[in-house]
Amino acid sequence: MTAYEVAVRAEATLGEGPTWDAAGDRLLWIDILGSRLHTWEPGTGRRTVRTTGQHIGAVKPRAGGGLVLNLRDGVGLLDPDGAFRWLHHEPVPGRRANDAAVAPDGALWAGTMRYDEAPGGGTLSRLTGDGTVDVVLDDVTVSNGTGWSPDGRLMYYVDTPTRRIDVFDVEGTRVTGRRPLAEIEEGAGFPDGLTVDAEGCVWVALWDGGAVRRYTPGGELDRVVPLPTPRVTACAFGGPDLRDLYVTTARVGLTAPHPLAGSLLVIPGAGQGFAQGVFAG
Repeated sequence: MTAYEVAVRAEATLGEGPTWDAAGDRLLWIDILGSRLHTWEPGTGRRTVRTTGQHIGAVKPRAGGGLVLNLRDGVGLLDPDGAFRWLHHEPVPGRRANDAAVAPDGALWAGTMRYDEAPGGGTLSRLTGDGTVDVVLDDVTVSNGTGWSPDGRLMYYVDTPTRRIDVFDVEGTRVTGRRPLAEIEEGAGFPDGLTVDAEGCVWVALWDGGAVRRYTPGGELDRVVPLPTPRVTACAFGGPDLRDLYVTTARVGLTAPHPLAGSLLVIPGAGQGFAQGVFAG
């Protein structure tokens, strides 16, 4: 497999949430604790940085243009002209947004966690385009990677301290039958953000593990790609053919961070992704 390359050299405190925006031919990613939304166009090298005003857990494209933001105090909409408005405003003291993903039906599955990472202090909720919210899981510690199989029949999910990638059956708007797909062994780090490729395999970033891993639909470890900095946070396929795996990293908590900690990395030709849903709102 091709070694990693540096897509954007940065010093993000907590780089996260890489997402390919096909309509804009660009990659979206965030710095959660830096309250920054980044965009990068591989074809032109153009970059933008926007300050969000509060901690941001995820950003995803919207079907009608603009972006949906999972923020500390709820979920907001950023219109193409730059105007912001709340879709769902629910501030909870001591809690912030974390990772989020768009389901095949266009709903946003948005996670939260407490700043102190208190067990059970977070949630995973499903939000529709009209702002309707359904709390799916209410006993989560660090809600992280979420993704769907290519046929939409399975949903994968990470609550980081469990050290597991779990899998659910999808039944309409509901998920059932939660069970472990794979468990990260002691000393190899903790599962963080994830993505699913066109073969149905799950790629997961390892916090304090300095790598991304690929697991088969049967839960077998298939590949390990070492990376130069330990706090690897999330991954997503991007580029015009969805074959490049983009990986975010973090500097937070590192006493002597690697020079690339906080940068956006890319593993060219890592595999084959598939088109992800855009938020129907």
